[in-house]
Amino acid sequence: MLDAPAIAALPFTVTLPAGFSITTGRPGPDFNIYTIRRGGQPFVMVYTGPASQFPIYSGDMVEAGGRASVVATETGRRVALEHLFSRATAPREIHVWITSLDGADRALAEQIGQSIDDR
Repeated sequence: MLDAPAIAALPFTVTLPAGFSITTGRPGPDFNIYTIRRGGQPFVMVYTGPASQFPIYSGDMVEAGGRASVVATETGRRVALEHLFSRATAPREIHVWITSLDGADRALAEQIGQSIDDR
């Protein structure tokens, strides 16, 4: 679990609700994958590195606020499933995606994903 100084050093900012933490997976060559979770439940994943696999979800591509987003309609509501920030410096890409959750947890995952911004 990342502490406050480690979170402050990330190449992105995020608004973490109470009870949430950021953990890291095994890094690869020139990339890292972070998980934003509540307890053992992942809500949002973040890749930072040279070349992500964006997009991983199907939906409408929308570009706004310095990022490309994939948005889909779920039960009559538009949901931002993933975002890609392209940067001039390393890491070249920050890819954010929400995990497969339902109900209020899905809405919360989307809210967290929307709060992420390039630093």
